[in-house]
Amino acid sequence: MPCCSSARPVDAPVGRRRAMLALAAVLLLATGPVSAALESPAADPAQLALVRRSEGLFLSARLPLEISPTVEEVLRKGVPLHFLWKADLIQSRWYWLDKTVASVARTVRLAYQPLTRRWRLSYASGTPGAAGLQYGLHQNFDSLADALLSAGHVSNWKLIDAARWSGAGEQRVEFSFALDLTQLPRPFQLGLFNQSSWNISLQKTLDVPDQISNEAEPALPDSRSEDDA
Repeated sequence: MPCCSSARPVDAPVGRRRAMLALAAVLLLATGPVSAALESPAADPAQLALVRRSEGLFLSARLPLEISPTVEEVLRKGVPLHFLWKADLIQSRWYWLDKTVASVARTVRLAYQPLTRRWRLSYASGTPGAAGLQYGLHQNFDSLADALLSAGHVSNWKLIDAARWSGAGEQRVEFSFALDLTQLPRPFQLGLFNQSSWNISLQKTLDVPDQISNEAEPALPDSRSEDDA
C-alpha cells in the first residue's frame, strides 16, 4: 500500500501573510484604546511661511513630529511610513468659483534599515498613488529623531514658477500634511482609521504676500539652523 504523504508545507507568501496578520493583531492590541502613537503636528504649532520672489512662489515649513514606541516597533519590523505634503494655490473669484492656479505634492517615505540600523528618508514629487512615482533623493540618519526632524521640514519648496503665474488678484495657499494610512499593509489598516492618534493631518491656509521679497528663504518663527530636507 502506498504510504501516506506528509502534510504540504505552507506556501511562503501565505506564511508571510499569516505572520503579518499576527503582527498587526499584536500591535493593535498593544496600542490600547487611545494610546499615543504619533503626535499630531497640531499639538505643537506648525511653522509655515510663504515668500514671493521674482522666480515664483515658495513655501518653507517645519512641522513637529513625534513617534511612540508602538509606531517605532512597526517601523523596525520593516513597515515604512509615507508622509504626504500638498499645497494648492487658489485665486478668489467673486463672479465664479475659486480657481486652482497650481497644485503640487511631495511624498516623504520613512523606513528602517535593519542591516545598517539606520533610518532612511526618500523624497519624491507627487503621491504614492501616482503612476511612475520615483524617489529621486535619499537621506540616511543614525537616529529616528533626526529622521523625523527632516521628514517634517521643507525649505524653499517651489509652488509655482513665475513664468506660469501672474500673481494678480486675491490669492491664498491651502496647505495640507498627512500620514497616509492607505500605504500601510492592509492588515495594519484594520481599526487604525478609528484611532485619532493615527489620523495625523494638518491643514493651513496662508495668504500670498503682495510684495516681492529679496529674502533667500522665508523666515520661520523660532527657527533653528539645520540642514535643508
